[in-house]
Amino acid sequence: MILVSRIVAALILGIAGFQLGDNSGLTERLPGYAEIALNFGVLILLGVIMGWFVGGLLGKLLQRSLFGLNERAADRSGSELVVGALGLIVGLAVSALLSLPVSQLEPIGPYLLLPMTLIISYVTAELAASKHRDILRLFGARVDGDGASGKLLDTSALIDGRVADVALSGFLEGELVVPVFVLEELQRIADSSDDVRRARGRRGLEVVTRLRKAKRLATIDEDPIGIEQVDSKLVRLASDRTWVIVTNDVALQKVADAQGVRVLNVNELANALKPEFVPGERFELKVVREGKERGQGVGYLDDGTMVIVDGGADALGDTVEVEVSSMLQSPTGKLVFSRLGKPVAR
Repeated sequence: MILVSRIVAALILGIAGFQLGDNSGLTERLPGYAEIALNFGVLILLGVIMGWFVGGLLGKLLQRSLFGLNERAADRSGSELVVGALGLIVGLAVSALLSLPVSQLEPIGPYLLLPMTLIISYVTAELAASKHRDILRLFGARVDGDGASGKLLDTSALIDGRVADVALSGFLEGELVVPVFVLEELQRIADSSDDVRRARGRRGLEVVTRLRKAKRLATIDEDPIGIEQVDSKLVRLASDRTWVIVTNDVALQKVADAQGVRVLNVNELANALKPEFVPGERFELKVVREGKERGQGVGYLDDGTMVIVDGGADALGDTVEVEVSSMLQSPTGKLVFSRLGKPVAR
């Protein structure tokens, strides 16, 4: 890109140097060879040198602009880009209609034409891209997510991060939506002086970026008037739009349930997907620490389920075979109680 820009600028300014020498009138007072040297030598050479340096600067600027444009385009779906381009055309047409009366405004009218065209075109393109789903539906086109309710993601679900894997696996249908006030709350958490809160906030922002790049997330700038708390805003927005809230917050879930708003809890999904065991079933487990009771050991399955091993304290750090004796559903998840079996040979 930079090399091409240098070559083009050098050619243009070289030709401009020749034209300058040819039209300046200086050559008429010089002998023949001096005229040729002025026209085809000094001015052309100066034009080429200037073009080479100017072209390098312009090339770098153009390269950065194209890189930024490519990044922005990567965050937009194909339908957004197409509808946005149509909005740009509409903006240009509106600017053309307004150009005649605006140009008659003396003395500033002619100077307003270019800014007016740029502003109108940008606004119509952005509006069309942001409302691309509604515009496509007006023309009878089917949009991804039709038939499924929109999903409002709250701060806790984004910080948790598992919602991204669930959405990208295809088990979470419909459009995923994050209001701007949720992003602002995430930003406040990411700017916290507490290291743990700051890390959680940054993880939530990374999840937002990941879902955007996968074309699964939309951001809306809609803030219910007269409501201060973020949870209350989410419930009101979900109620008005008939959307579903995706959260890990039990308190938010209870408030939403009381107002008839449907809620999907990621923790409940994770607990439902944990493997079921029956008494007498055997599996291998590494005992990682001692339990609360004397002689007990504790290990964990791959999904984080805690397994309490009776007599496992003597096998601390070893991988053993355990036999399931019972299971218990606790508020934090499932607990598996087992008896120590024989060590696993390695």
